[in-house]
Amino acid sequence: MKTIVILCDGMADYPVPELGGKTPLECAQKPYMDKISAKGEIGLAKTVDDTLSPGSDVANLSVLGYDPLRYYSGRSPLEALSIGVDLQPTDVTFRANLVTLSDDGDYSRKTMVDYSAGEISTAEAVELITYLQKELVIPGFSLYSGISYRHLLVWDKGSLNVKLTPPHDISKKTVTEYLPGGEAGNVILDIMKQSHRLLQNHPVNQERIRRGKNPANSLWIWGEGTKPALDSFADKFGLSACMISAVDLLKGIGNGTGMQVATVEGVTGNIDTNFEGKAAAAISALSSGSDFVYIHVEAPDECGHQGQVDLKVKAIELIDEKIVGPVMDYLEQSGEDYAVLLTPDHPTPLSLMTHVKNPVPFAIYKKGQSAGSGLSYTEENAKQSGLYIEKGCQLINRLLEHK
Repeated sequence: MKTIVILCDGMADYPVPELGGKTPLECAQKPYMDKISAKGEIGLAKTVDDTLSPGSDVANLSVLGYDPLRYYSGRSPLEALSIGVDLQPTDVTFRANLVTLSDDGDYSRKTMVDYSAGEISTAEAVELITYLQKELVIPGFSLYSGISYRHLLVWDKGSLNVKLTPPHDISKKTVTEYLPGGEAGNVILDIMKQSHRLLQNHPVNQERIRRGKNPANSLWIWGEGTKPALDSFADKFGLSACMISAVDLLKGIGNGTGMQVATVEGVTGNIDTNFEGKAAAAISALSSGSDFVYIHVEAPDECGHQGQVDLKVKAIELIDEKIVGPVMDYLEQSGEDYAVLLTPDHPTPLSLMTHVKNPVPFAIYKKGQSAGSGLSYTEENAKQSGLYIEKGCQLINRLLEHK
């Protein structure tokens, strides 16, 4: 039996005026997703507990069957597992975004123009982070480069007594009331201010400005955490597993749970990612003996954060055509029994440009299923089905009931 999860990050949404009051899922041409829903079952699952923030970290742990109330220790330590940083129990880690802040004089009055610095390329970002590693010398802190705008800061024997805000939560807002707080907040704020002083005139940014692109003119630090302790996926579920993702967060979860983590050339976490490569990696893993494959696609989430209505619809259609279709066709042709789960981790509504805790629509299909919902894959159909999973970490049990 093969088991596949196709996780479309941030895909769920609210009705959008520009789409005639429909959601992107309702507008997208997605025959393979609709087939999974119609032939299988559709419902809602609450992947984020009311006591937790609706991050991809919490929500993906939940979909994978790891109760965040037990396993979650912060976002950045999961990313550290991907980057290969050997964390100590006393380390405190942070996500360090390269962001674009406005040119307003005082740091505290600037606006969050772009939480991703125009989706800066990894090559440009590495040059900037390497420069900061040399010039931003602060005792007890180490900076590590990741992918695109996503990087890591580690504080030796650091403090968790901080109040930090994800930059994607404050797009286009003045940062004044979102600056680091708590007893250790001033330490973090000083690092951010120093990074801005060093980055604003860096040649990489001057060239980006010349080309009409947003400069990566500051670090924005958030997502504090400590070394995680995740159980082995194989021990927990008795399945050999493979993780396929462009982002360090999911790769870190894969590494932390003992999964094989696939390397796919050309994946970006955006709508220009290598969709076909992800499908090919999934098929390769399945044909090479993996029992369980988790395909994470970031593109809908990024479109939601940027408020890109048409591109979010397009992202869903590309996932359907280039990932869901080829993987489902392979499974049918393989002759093996299989089960597939299609779901977002959380909604990222275009109107809000950030995550929310609302339950997500999921669809499960198992080969040979005799009776299906007959419903297309939309948020409203999931709600109308009456099927509701209150604890998202139990969704995987429903998927694996065939075992």
